[in-house]
Amino acid sequence: MLSFKHIKEQQMPYHKELANAIRALAIDAIEQSKSGHPGAPLGMADMATVLWHDVLVHNPKNPHWINRDRFVLSNGHASMLIYALLYLSGYDLTIDDIKNFRQFGSKTPGHPEFGLTPGVETTTGPLGQGLATAVGMALAEKLLAKEFNRPGFDLFNHNTYVFLGDGCLMEGISHEAASLAGTWGLNKLIALWDDNGISIEGNVKDWFTDNTPERFRAYGWNVIENVDGHDSTDIRKAISQATKNTNKPTLICCKTTIGYGSPNKAGTAATHGSPLGKDEALATKKQLGIEYPPFEIPAKILEKWNAAEKGATAEHDWNARFKAYTQEFPELAKELTRRLKAQLPDDFSNMMQNLIEQNAKSSDKPATRVASLNVLNAIAPKLPELLGGSADLSGSVGTCWKGSVTIKPETMSGNYLAYGVREFAMGAIMNGLALYGGFIPYAGTFLIFSDYAKNAIRLSALMKQRVIWVLTHDSIGVGEDGPTHQPIEQVASLRLIPNMQVWRPCDAVETVVAWKKSLERLNGPSCLALTRQGLEPMPRNSEQTKNIEKGAYILLDCSDPELIIIASGSEVNLAVQAAQNLNAEGRKVRVVSMPCAELFEAQPQNYKESVLPLKTRKRLAIEAASADWWTKYTGLDGKVIGMHSFGESAPADKLFKHFGFTVENVLKEAKALLNK
Repeated sequence: MLSFKHIKEQQMPYHKELANAIRALAIDAIEQSKSGHPGAPLGMADMATVLWHDVLVHNPKNPHWINRDRFVLSNGHASMLIYALLYLSGYDLTIDDIKNFRQFGSKTPGHPEFGLTPGVETTTGPLGQGLATAVGMALAEKLLAKEFNRPGFDLFNHNTYVFLGDGCLMEGISHEAASLAGTWGLNKLIALWDDNGISIEGNVKDWFTDNTPERFRAYGWNVIENVDGHDSTDIRKAISQATKNTNKPTLICCKTTIGYGSPNKAGTAATHGSPLGKDEALATKKQLGIEYPPFEIPAKILEKWNAAEKGATAEHDWNARFKAYTQEFPELAKELTRRLKAQLPDDFSNMMQNLIEQNAKSSDKPATRVASLNVLNAIAPKLPELLGGSADLSGSVGTCWKGSVTIKPETMSGNYLAYGVREFAMGAIMNGLALYGGFIPYAGTFLIFSDYAKNAIRLSALMKQRVIWVLTHDSIGVGEDGPTHQPIEQVASLRLIPNMQVWRPCDAVETVVAWKKSLERLNGPSCLALTRQGLEPMPRNSEQTKNIEKGAYILLDCSDPELIIIASGSEVNLAVQAAQNLNAEGRKVRVVSMPCAELFEAQPQNYKESVLPLKTRKRLAIEAASADWWTKYTGLDGKVIGMHSFGESAPADKLFKHFGFTVENVLKEAKALLNK
């Protein structure tokens, strides 16, 4: 049995009862659910009480107030900690919501989810991503402050706090993100490490022996060690010290006991991912001095916890400041308001239409990665919210446009981020930028390396955030770099992510449309899969050009087609050439370009039927990537010319010929279908 004689008596008089309210709600909700992670909420309740009751600047009645402190629970399995905090502080969360913890349709799911629970800043659960996302939030605050703050008008002046555990620090993304945070000198990023030494499998001493303080010092962080995570005075002193730092992020190392208060399970993995059990729950409450019934927090404690009045005052003061700012700097205020509302400039549609028409008239044959850069060069000067970047591949992926200014630690101003070779952190940081608001983050890497960032990309889709990925070298056309760099399954795997839109344009015009739709999209991310090799421009009329926005359209038509060839990207030209040959022989072949299948699937059934009529069962799909994905459109009667293996190392033209991406092979397969 663990002794709790080390509890410090010098804590503020109210601290223990406030912290125990968190613990009581966590115990009750997890017991009722018969599922959850009680250990971390019990262990971090003291840290949370100091931060949320004494330090955090926020308004429970307006969770979206822009100058609020941000709080991210990176170890998201401790979700009952944040739900208890939100309820106690006065957010739109009821005791019934707490009772419905982890139940279907509740506002208190098993891990915090952005957009579902008021006050939750980001979805967390995959460990380490919360920390990385918080880096993006802290970066956004610093950049917007640099751009919009003026003497006497600190519109952006707040901190970003993160709670994290051992698991977050073990995940590789924490290394990537912490390194960048230190390089960028994000002094308003303050992370509190729940150093309890326990993970699911037990004491971490056998698999996590890093010298974490020295590791973070090496990243350029300010590190505050040996903080008693159960001593409110110690915690408060550390946070105060962290907020005074002017040039470094801070890691506060809080030594805690997992399952704090549990007489028989505290300090062990038994409290990590399972309810305490009825008897131990009662014993824990008795040990902690919690005497009120389940889910019944005394009124005097609720009153002490409620932050609504203090938050309303803080926001009122900021609103008065912004009103004066609007009078002093009307143009800046107007621009800031537009960006925070995620509104594109009034002339955006006309600008993009003009760009589409210009490219439609051109006979140039750019690679779509080059066409994408051309789009950025044309539109970025009028979209200051675009914040670009690359994982050390700017020149190859075409994300650094002619007006890009790389953000450097000494200035922390500009519009372009050199992320280094850190795809995963890059994705999570972009999520943080998008969640914060005021920016449209985009960044590039090779399509093959999207695998390194896949979990962050998935969270973009889950959280419905406008994040744009520029993913180049999209096929075996990479050539001599070989199968390690030739994406085969990546486009298909990205298409499988719900709420993801994947664009694989066939020429410059489709590339412009891909950018237009990605920028207009407010409810999810987009991936642009772009070529290394130059592509022929496709002839289109105005209706066909307009229909690109529907995700798939008829590029080459005939009456009552007997065969439909469907293709994307560089393979569209093969489809057109083969169809032209077949039609010249008297056959009836239609070509459908499908740059974005997800948008096509969202169209009305009558449009989809007009493009791919069900009666035409002979269909041939062509894409230099995984073949299996296309069977949803070709059916059992059709055929797919695609990849069934990894690539090879050779010049691109030899590879396309070897794997059957030639007009001759398309004709062969098409005729085989027609003659069935």
